[in-house]
Amino acid sequence: MAAPDEPPRPRRPPPDWLELPREITTTIFLKLGAVEILKTAELVCTAWRALCLDPTMWQTIDMRNDGEPPYDDLADMYRRAVDRSRGGCLDLNIEYFGDDELLQYAADGCNHIRRLRLVYCGNISDEGLCEAASKLPMLEVLELSYCSFSKEAIETVGQCCPLLKSFKLNSQGYRYPHIECDDEAQAIAKNMHGLHHLQLFGNKMTNEGLKTILDSCPHLEYLDLRQCFNIYMEGDLGRRCTEQIKDLRNPYDPTDDYEFDAAILNDESFDDDYLPWFSDIDLPDYDNYHVFPDFDDFSVYVFDAYQ
Repeated sequence: MAAPDEPPRPRRPPPDWLELPREITTTIFLKLGAVEILKTAELVCTAWRALCLDPTMWQTIDMRNDGEPPYDDLADMYRRAVDRSRGGCLDLNIEYFGDDELLQYAADGCNHIRRLRLVYCGNISDEGLCEAASKLPMLEVLELSYCSFSKEAIETVGQCCPLLKSFKLNSQGYRYPHIECDDEAQAIAKNMHGLHHLQLFGNKMTNEGLKTILDSCPHLEYLDLRQCFNIYMEGDLGRRCTEQIKDLRNPYDPTDDYEFDAAILNDESFDDDYLPWFSDIDLPDYDNYHVFPDFDDFSVYVFDAYQ
């Protein structure tokens, strides 16, 4: 703190953002995403406008829908971003947005895409994904999180993209109702032998599906099985995973570093496969309850019913 009789020190002038090196400005812009670049950054001055027109700025296209602007405006900005890349887009991210036509627009214009990420893209169909994959032979990283694609679509992607090294197929984890399905695991094992990185958060596969993947994907180094509640890692399977996989996430491992909502969704009705004796008990009428009774209270009721 300056002495009372000393003059105040002059303040430093604010940084001149226009004087930043080009590579630093580019890095900052890429963190904004395509929407903010097109809506805001390129309108600041002629220098930033020139930078935003450079095709190298659009090697990564991060297109996220946060509710604004309207869908038609988003679609227009998406096409402008793809056009500005002049075929040079290598990394395409689409979240809460998109349809078959828009995905195809990028696949037609940028067939050297190496990373494709689709998150909550419910309007992209099996046919749309397969058609795009057929035009992306250089694809190395694919994420399909909280979308809905069939086993056949996953098989086609694996066949069309032989260089695929990383695959994420994430969904909401839940325990009830009890559903077992190894279709996706079989599609991966049959068509994605070169995988090094696999994330199957919330998948319904069983131990058999996991064994098929381990047998068919010898290069796997990272495997995320969190909230895959049909997998039991005891015995030989657990030992095999530990020995074969360098970085393994088990079904009940913490989800703190998972980027999406990891809340477990359960149906209010109980699954007969888990609690077969419920049908023999006259349960009380809970229709008028706003909150399901505490488990301790419910367990006391069940205990009394058997006395």
